[in-house]
Amino acid sequence: MNLRTVSLALAAGYAAFTLASCSGKPSGDNSASGPATPSTSGTTVAAVSLYDGGPRASETPVNPSLVEQGEGLFKTKGCSACHAFGQKLTGPDLAGVTHRRTAEWMEHQILHPDVMTKTDPISHGMFATFALQMPNQGLTPEEAKAVIEHFKHKDHELNEK
Repeated sequence: MNLRTVSLALAAGYAAFTLASCSGKPSGDNSASGPATPSTSGTTVAAVSLYDGGPRASETPVNPSLVEQGEGLFKTKGCSACHAFGQKLTGPDLAGVTHRRTAEWMEHQILHPDVMTKTDPISHGMFATFALQMPNQGLTPEEAKAVIEHFKHKDHELNEK
């Protein structure tokens, strides 16, 4: 075996172990309900996301005045290197993200990805699955909201097709 094969096998094993120990469910389920569970790093991960309760982001109207700014930030901050709509790259596929997550969860993920990976079960599960830490791009809360409006607009467009 070469080093890359061994590394991929270890990453896959770590992902399966982390997801199973985090949620108490099979590794394909990252809904993360149940009691809090210590992660392999010793940090306790909450069993339920503090930021993903309530209405999904798609349930609020798109703010058209922020969509273009959000799209520009998505491109200039390099988000499109890891994310796309309708295909999985090195990060999760963003198609339907506003139907799956609250705006609050997305905002925290954009603004504090390193903290979310350690404390939020959804983000923790994605880190285990993709074995890649989302970088903090230094956006302001207003810029993060614009990016979320771009996501809502993209999901609206995808639903119309």
